[in-house]
Amino acid sequence: MDLIEVVHGERELFERAGHLFDVDEIACAANTLFTWWKTNARSIGDPRRVKRLRKLFRLSAMLDPSWSQQAHVMAEHGAEVRVTPDDLHETLLLGDRFVIMAGDTSRGERSYSVISAPKAVRGIHALYEAAWRAASPLEVHDASMVELRPLTPGILTALNDGLTDEAAARALGLSLRTYRRRVAELMAAMGATSRFQAGSRARELGLV
Repeated sequence: MDLIEVVHGERELFERAGHLFDVDEIACAANTLFTWWKTNARSIGDPRRVKRLRKLFRLSAMLDPSWSQQAHVMAEHGAEVRVTPDDLHETLLLGDRFVIMAGDTSRGERSYSVISAPKAVRGIHALYEAAWRAASPLEVHDASMVELRPLTPGILTALNDGLTDEAAARALGLSLRTYRRRVAELMAAMGATSRFQAGSRARELGLV
């Protein structure tokens, strides 16, 4: 395999690079729990071989209670899970020799870059380790989100429906001041600088 090889579609990826998953350690970075690797995990390698599995997720992906629950299931099965407010590029680090980076789907079938160039792999590992150290362990994230998470669906619906703050606060049983504080917290969690941007990102993630 070339030092950097681009493949198109999941079928070609697993045909050409599926054997690379037979490693002791896997690290993953993703903006959402519903990654291509998660949906195909049963078809690659032997999961019993993996001695350490790390998952780094963007904070906005954890705002949906069902997604948060899935992250906890991963942790219960031995994965180390951390959460970051920063945007992430969907990336898999397979041991210390290979990296797979997912492309977008703007031109149809998704492409993937399979990287084995030593300097590139070391550089991506360094970036991942820095992001991992700066991220919050799942239990710390949970403690910080205990009040906001149950309100998230209602707030996002109110923003999407264009309700006034007063009407939204009444619907959620909150004071106006508390509602506005929760909206600000939610925007920060989603990395949004405006309510419009928060609503747009919520739609991208399927939260509304």
